[in-house]
Amino acid sequence: MSSSQLLSIATFVFALAAFCYIAALIFKKPRLTQPARWVVVAAVLMTTAGILLRWVESYRMGIGHAPLSNLYESLVFFSWTAGSLYLFMEFKYKNALIGAFVMPITFLAMAYASMSPNINDRIQPLVPALKSNWLIAHVATCFFGYAAFAVAFGMSIMYLIKSGNPEKQTGVIGHIPRIDVLDELTHRMVLFGFLFLTVGIITGAVWANSAWGTYWSWDPKETWSLITWFVYATLLHARLMRGWQGKQIAYLSILGFAAVLFTYFGVNLLPGLHSYGKV
Repeated sequence: MSSSQLLSIATFVFALAAFCYIAALIFKKPRLTQPARWVVVAAVLMTTAGILLRWVESYRMGIGHAPLSNLYESLVFFSWTAGSLYLFMEFKYKNALIGAFVMPITFLAMAYASMSPNINDRIQPLVPALKSNWLIAHVATCFFGYAAFAVAFGMSIMYLIKSGNPEKQTGVIGHIPRIDVLDELTHRMVLFGFLFLTVGIITGAVWANSAWGTYWSWDPKETWSLITWFVYATLLHARLMRGWQGKQIAYLSILGFAAVLFTYFGVNLLPGLHSYGKV
């Protein structure tokens, strides 16, 4: 079995996990979250195996690089980081139904990578600018940040749904965690993601200097990464210095994730030094 086949199977496992979490929420069956949790574990393990196998395959082909170099590989890695981070959060904080708003994001990323006719899943040689030891450090830190922001986005959506009737204890809304729990977890995920994004931008600047002779060139991806950083910096500043909570933080979290998506996908439509991201 090739890595692409294994990762395609993992896509359907992530789909099953998302289905179980959503069913648990809609049909008010919290017991479904227990098998859903282990389905996510299986999906993450399969994705881990797929990434490692793809790495081995690249060496067998004489290319030999970490599978983080194109859109297909980055989407797979994003799904792996988001799934892993979600599992950590669920085991630590015991709020399983958050998976109903996080797992669909992970599944959609894997589905887009595996099924889109516009994405090439073949292992390809690195372009000269990517042949650097900074590749793993830069991509890994950025995507752990993106994954944390995706989890925060899911919890922000839940917060806005719950805040419309926070005292309701029946129906779908009644099974969503309390708004104070969602608010605190959103803040923690944003803080985690902000730290990793900051390190990702710094490692990217150092890498850019070694590859192109300049730390910053206002490339579209660099510019939008900075915009994303400022959105989340504003969120953290507003919470710490202004005491913002609740809906204000949720809206900023959603805005920040929109910036993440444009940084990730939108800039591939623009010419720039990061145009390799669209292959």
